[in-house]
Amino acid sequence: MSVQRQLHLNAFIYPAGHHEAAWRHPRTQPHRIFDADYFQQIGRAAEAAKFDAVFFADGPALRTEAAYNAAGRLEPITLLTAIAQTTERIGLIATASTTYYEPYNLARLFSSLDFLSNGRAGWNIVTTATDAAAENFGLSAHPDPAVRYQRATEFVEAATRLWDSWEHDAIRLDREAGIYADTDRIHRADFVGEHLSVRGAFTAPRSPQGHPVLVQAGASDDGRAFASRYAEAIFTAHQSIENAQTFYADIKSRAQALGRNPDHVVILPGLSPFIGGTEAEAKNLEREFNELTVPDYGIQQLSSLAGIDLSAAELDAPIDPATFGDAGDVVNNKRSRRQVVAGIVARDRPTLRQLLHSLAGARGHRVFAGTPEQIADTITEWFSHGAADGFNVMPPYYPGGLTDFTETVVPILQRRGLFRTEYTGTTLRDHFGLPQPANQFATRRASAQYAS
Repeated sequence: MSVQRQLHLNAFIYPAGHHEAAWRHPRTQPHRIFDADYFQQIGRAAEAAKFDAVFFADGPALRTEAAYNAAGRLEPITLLTAIAQTTERIGLIATASTTYYEPYNLARLFSSLDFLSNGRAGWNIVTTATDAAAENFGLSAHPDPAVRYQRATEFVEAATRLWDSWEHDAIRLDREAGIYADTDRIHRADFVGEHLSVRGAFTAPRSPQGHPVLVQAGASDDGRAFASRYAEAIFTAHQSIENAQTFYADIKSRAQALGRNPDHVVILPGLSPFIGGTEAEAKNLEREFNELTVPDYGIQQLSSLAGIDLSAAELDAPIDPATFGDAGDVVNNKRSRRQVVAGIVARDRPTLRQLLHSLAGARGHRVFAGTPEQIADTITEWFSHGAADGFNVMPPYYPGGLTDFTETVVPILQRRGLFRTEYTGTTLRDHFGLPQPANQFATRRASAQYAS
């Protein structure tokens, strides 16, 4: 008897909510976005609904949004450690940049999180998309995308060597003989690349999951190649099921061509739901939020997202699709989002104001206003028709937008047999259905013994 495939759901935490005007709405609590208990409350709500994980985006720079939005973030790995203290099962995924960390210190941070949470850590691998970060780290310019992905490849190779540094039986704990560990089973990473070098060995044995789960969100050609080789979960943005299906099929086939099991690459588009008792109520709620937007802020965001200066454009005039030219020819790793924006313009022919409203909810991710049943239908359709393995749920406002979803949409998905009613495992790998990675040093030892 076959087991029905199960959805994966993450709560994508954005301090006041994913809508850019969320902080202005009375349903939100922007005064709490630097309080640990606020995020612990969100983590517990997601865990009560049996979500796979909570996820924090991050970037190592304060962007210009502070004038118009609740900007600023706590460091996510530290924050997830606080959430780990008040939860037991839910996965904990943090974004960290391969451009502005070094492999040894980042490997230690994620290994520590995995130990302290008993195997719930995940690393969202980014190369960083904002030029503003460079000067915070003593650089005159942000490296170009090709160099960033080359460094990212070396970074992951070095980090996984560090995490594998201790074989599973390295610790002997032989009190009588006075031997704590077998040093023949503790290895130096000895990684030397063009951009990075790391000697090792690591300061701790393998953490409960072997490695933290590797997550990635790039959708450019470089990003897809990187994700197909390394990512165990992929966060992505799509406006239509057709585009999502194309991306899904591409990534799965790339992974398979590299000798990977495509079922071990979990694809999770973003979905930002406005939920109402009726469709009209949901759309009215979305309208409330859109009416709180500040056009100057939206134009700044859109210009950054699309790589085009739109500051002189007329707010209530239709946007010429030619404005976006070749949506694939973009630097700074923004190709995928520019394609999303160009697709909205070509399909809907909006005014600039209408486009700003369509992007205000989730920066190019799918925004849907409807009843719980309608939202569950959309999730079911994408999941059942080769567009998604689950979703990054991006509530337009926190904390109520998450509980609206968990209390009204999740029960429908559970009744349909698509989502768990109880956790069946304890680690993030268990939730995502991922195996523990083999220890590369132990594999080499076994191969050498077999050859001899």
